[in-house]
Formats: sequence, structure tokens, C-alpha cells
Amino acid sequence: MRRAGQRTTLKPGLATAPRVNRRDTAMSFRPLLGDGRVRSQEEKSEPQQTASWVGSSIVFDNRRWACREAELRWTAPHHLIVLTEEGGTSHTSIRHEARSLYDGMDRPGALTFVPAGAERQGFYRDVNLSYSALWIDPDIGLPECERLRDLPILVNKKDAVVATLLSSLRDEMALGHKPDTAYVEHLVALVSLRVATLNREQRPSLRHGCLSRRVLGRVREYIDAHMNSDISLSELAAVADMAVDSFARRFKATTGLAPYAYVIEERVRRAEMLLRETGLSIGTIAFRLGFSSQSHFTTTFRRLRA
Repeated sequence: MRRAGQRTTLKPGLATAPRVNRRDTAMSFRPLLGDGRVRSQEEKSEPQQTASWVGSSIVFDNRRWACREAELRWTAPHHLIVLTEEGGTSHTSIRHEARSLYDGMDRPGALTFVPAGAERQGFYRDVNLSYSALWIDPDIGLPECERLRDLPILVNKKDAVVATLLSSLRDEMALGHKPDTAYVEHLVALVSLRVATLNREQRPSLRHGCLSRRVLGRVREYIDAHMNSDISLSELAAVADMAVDSFARRFKATTGLAPYAYVIEERVRRAEMLLRETGLSIGTIAFRLGFSSQSHFTTTFRRLRA
């Protein structure tokens, strides 16, 4: 048994299960990525939904957490965005490089950002909350994500847009649907933009021209041919032979829709045709068009055509 206060070093990647300490309960709350030390008393953690995309370049984790006290010292290779959705703490203290960043309470809507490679030191008392955590690989290459590299740790911020986006992802997964990669990539880009705005480091946006007719045709042909698969933004950018950031902006300037929204619209349009012209069941149509389930298809169809 390790001595009290001894540092626990984990290999980079997914956190491993801790040993049981007689003075504290077994610690089940640990960040999914990175390494460091976590100690707690009377702690309970209950994962709700966890999923990853693009080879774990994007990871989403939603869970409930309760404990009397907890201390954390942690560093991760991914950027981390955490939203407190319900409940809170009686005391939260966050430090970085011996400097106090926040000393107060954690409440619903509180938003925290920790850049990749930054060590955060946290102390929490009387914890009873649910939260959603979004992990983003700094090398993912999505639009707006580059801005996160230069941000400091942000604690106890508020942003209704980020809260809505993360909560919608949580709700979608709670229904048993794993959203498409392109949808999640777009969500991550939007969240990254909003988080960068919180630090008042807005940069002038660049205007992008439209895609050429030939490039747009190639992209449309690819979408048509892979309608029943999980189409990612990076795949479409590769078809266009463009950087992801530039492609996403130019595609929207050309079609009026973000790439993920265009793919969903095309699936629903194809579904309307199949419903009119064939005797296929709704479940078969949902499978052919790449929806995760029949209920996922019907929910999307009603949202776009109601």
C-alpha cells in the first residue's frame, strides 16, 4: 500500500484504476486522459455517457461526482473543457504554477478550460454535481481549435452557447445515439471559438471564397457514395485537397450550410425519396442512410421537416 501523499504516476493516455487507501474511499473519479495525483474522501462517481471520435482525438465524458473533499494535481496531452451542469461545491480552489486562479464555489453553468500540457492543481469540498468534459487533441487540425493553444487556464467562466452545445451532445447520447463524426467536429470547432472569445482574444476573421464547381462536384459525389457511413470533416477536406479549416469555411460560403449540416440534409432528402418511391421500412432506410438507429432517424427527420 502506498503511503499517504505519495505521488501516483500514470502512463499518458487513459487513466488507470487507483489503489484502495484505508483512510479514503477507493477513488473512481479520475480524468480520462493524462497523469498525476488524485486524493479524495467519501467519493462516489457514476459515469453516464462516454464516447470518442477520430481515434480518440475527441473524447466526451459525462458523469455525476460526489465527495466530501478531493485534491487533484493533473496534466493531460489534450485540451480540456468542463461544464458543470447541475449541483456544485461549497468550496473550489484552482492553482497553476503556484498562482491562485480561482477561489470560490462551483455552480451550474461554470465553465473551465485547461490547455494541453498545463498542470492544474485543484481542491474541492462538499462536491455533489454532474458535469460534461470535452477532451480535444491539440493536433486535430479543426477550424478554430488552433486558438486554444495560446489560451491560459480559464476557471468559472460562463457561456450559454457552450453550455447548450455540450448539453445537446449529452442529451443525444443519453437517447442512445452516437452523433456522426462530422457533426461532433463542427461542434468542437464552435466550442473552441466560444472558449477563445471568453479570453477576449478575438482575432479578425478572414473572408474565404467559394469552392470551384469541380471541387464541389467531387465532394458531393463522395457524400453520395458514402451516405451510409460515418463521414468526417477531414475526409471531405481530403477529397477537396484542402486544409480542414479552409474547406469548412469555403464549403459553407458555397452551399450556405456547414459540411455536417449538408450531409444530414442530404440524408433526409434521400430518405424522403425512398419513403415516396419504395416500400422499404423506416428501419431499413435509416440503416442505408447511416443513421445510428431508427429512432435517431425519426428524431432528425422530424427536427428538419416538422
